[in-house]
Amino acid sequence: MIRPIDLSAEGVAESVVDIQRAAYRVEADLIGFDDIPPLHEDARQVRQHRLQWLGSWEGDRLVGVIGWTLDDDVCDIDRLAVHPDFARRGHGRALVGKLLKHRTITVSTGTANAPARRLYESLGFVGVAEVRIAADVTTSQYVRRT
Repeated sequence: MIRPIDLSAEGVAESVVDIQRAAYRVEADLIGFDDIPPLHEDARQVRQHRLQWLGSWEGDRLVGVIGWTLDDDVCDIDRLAVHPDFARRGHGRALVGKLLKHRTITVSTGTANAPARRLYESLGFVGVAEVRIAADVTTSQYVRRT
């Protein structure tokens, strides 16, 4: 089930941190780059982001999150994370799917993160740029317009 999450509720920000650390550890290993900000955030830092949040739940357990900003109907996905124990069960697709109502959506992911790139491309996102963030690491920038 997908529903909004309240980071001020007891334990929620801590759950987001746990999910992010597990998910972004997988991405860090895929792209060979450890300096992904959500990998190193604590609950206080997560609460400080000016993001809108949705969570994906299995029973009473939060297993995935998406955080985004919205400006003039341009939705920028800042982060999408699904705990690896719950990967490949449709949580990421469902979370992104809730944002597809926006006319323009942007997102970036590590170029070497093939699973994330496949997900975005399967949902109609088109690669528009690659940005070098370290000597051997690039991110792929995507946009989806309707």
